[in-house]
Amino acid sequence: MLQAEQLLQNRYQLQCLLGNNGIRQTWLALDLQAPDVQKKQVVVKILAFGGAVQWDDLKLFEREAQILQQLNHPRIPKYVDYFCIDDQTLWFGLVQEYIPGESLKELLVLGKRFTQKQARKIAVEVLNILTVLHELNPVVLHRDIKPSNLIWGEDDRIYLVDFGAVQDRAAKEGVSFTVVGTYGYAPMEQFGGRAVAASDLYALGASLIHLLTGTSPSDLPQRDLRIQFTERVNLSPSFVCWLQKMTEPAPEQRFATAQEALIALKSGLTTKKQSQVPEVINNSGCGINNMTEQIPDEIQGWNWGAFLLPWLWLWTNQVWVGLFCFVPQVGWITTIALGAKGNEWAWKSRRWRSIQHFKEHQRGWAIAGLLVGAPISIILWLAALGLLGQAFG
Repeated sequence: MLQAEQLLQNRYQLQCLLGNNGIRQTWLALDLQAPDVQKKQVVVKILAFGGAVQWDDLKLFEREAQILQQLNHPRIPKYVDYFCIDDQTLWFGLVQEYIPGESLKELLVLGKRFTQKQARKIAVEVLNILTVLHELNPVVLHRDIKPSNLIWGEDDRIYLVDFGAVQDRAAKEGVSFTVVGTYGYAPMEQFGGRAVAASDLYALGASLIHLLTGTSPSDLPQRDLRIQFTERVNLSPSFVCWLQKMTEPAPEQRFATAQEALIALKSGLTTKKQSQVPEVINNSGCGINNMTEQIPDEIQGWNWGAFLLPWLWLWTNQVWVGLFCFVPQVGWITTIALGAKGNEWAWKSRRWRSIQHFKEHQRGWAIAGLLVGAPISIILWLAALGLLGQAFG
C-alpha cells in the first residue's frame, strides 16, 4: 500500500494522492533528481498488476507511456519516466510533468458556471491541441476528453491531460481496440470500438455543454440521440449551431477535422443544413413594437396568468399596455388581449435568461391565476350580476 513520503526508485517522493479509480493511483510527488527546481513536482501514476487489473488495463497504461514519449506539445504534460517494481506483485509507474492549476471538473464542483467567452477560449485551445494530435502519423486519438482531463493552468492556458485512453491508428483497419471513454462524453461509435478524429470532437462539444449548463451531458435530455441543452443556456445562435454540429450522433455529420471545427468556430459560420436550431434562440427584450424578431414556437399559446390576474401579471412581465385593464370601458377587452398575446408581449418586453426561464415564470402565474384569479373573477361576476338583478328587479 503506497503512502505519503514513500520513496519510489530512490527518486520520486510521494506527496499526496490526487486520484484513485480502483485501477490506477495518481500521486503528486517530488522528483529528487530533477535538474530544474521549478520542475521538481511531478505526477506519478501507479498501476498494480493483478486482482481487478487486467491485461487490457496494462496495455492501455503502456500505450500511454509510449505515446507520451513521442509527444512534444506545450499544452500536454511531458513524459519523465516509466518503471516497473517487482515486489510480490508487479507495480508499474508512469511519471510525467505536473501542471499547476485546477481541472475544469474541480471548478464545476466549486459552483463555477462558464460564460460563452470562456467556453470559446477553451474550445479554441483544445482544438489547437487536437489539430496537432490528429495530424500526427499515425494519428493520435485521446478518446477521453472531459472536464476532469482539462486543466485551467495558473498561466491561464488550457492543458489536455490523462492519456490513459489514448489510441494511435497505426493498427490495421478492422482490429478491435479496448473500449474506453466516459459515458455522456464519448460518442456511440467509440463504444463500438471504432473511434475516429470526430470522436474527440464530440467529447469536446459534450464537455463544453457541461461547462455552460452546469449539468453533465449524461443527465441532460436527448432527442434522436442529440443532447438537448439550448433551453438551459443563453448563447449566440452561431455558437449553439457549432456545438450541435460538434455533438451530432453520426460522426460523418460532425466536422471532419479539428482544424475544420476551429475555422468554423472563429468564423461563426454554420449552414442551415448543419444547424438544427432556429436563427433566433433568445431574442427576448427586443421591444413590443419589434415586428421583425421571431417568437419561439415553444412559448406560443394562451397565457392563463395574464388572463386571470391581469392587474398583477403586467407588472412582473413589464407589459405596460396591460394598464388599460384598469380602465372600465376597455378593461375586459384588454384582459382578453393579454390572454391571447401575453406570451408574445412578455417575451418582447422583458429580457429572459432562456426559454425555460420564461416558461417556468409563466407557469407560476398560470397556477396563481387558477388558485387566486379565477375565484376572485367568479365572485366579481356574481356580484355584478347581483347588482344588475337589483337594478332591473
